[in-house]
Amino acid sequence: MSRPSHKELSNKISQAKTAVENENIQLLNLPALLSDADELNYVIDEQLEDLLLELLNRSSPVNYVGARPPQKSYQQVVHGAELFAFVVEETSLNEPIYYKFSIVGGIVYIVSLHRDRKEWRS
Repeated sequence: MSRPSHKELSNKISQAKTAVENENIQLLNLPALLSDADELNYVIDEQLEDLLLELLNRSSPVNYVGARPPQKSYQQVVHGAELFAFVVEETSLNEPIYYKFSIVGGIVYIVSLHRDRKEWRS
């Protein structure tokens, strides 16, 4: 059986929702996330929580586009933690959105959040 399973992905989505609802969000690579937010025309400080909840609520295991098994983070804060990547086609931003996160200690770490670039997903 290849990982992550349907159940594991459902759990990760649920854990991420809980973290966002509790405002336990950390952004990794802030310059890249700010640039992508600018491209999508949203303000991180004002709209990120709502956008994340929208994406998570519209995500299911069928939206998973990450590696099997999940890649491990190389970023120091969450080094070795598994990364979960999803694409949501229908969003309030009128763009398919790719996002990748890790969950560590009840905190959701946002690694990527940008327009889906099928040719290279990062």
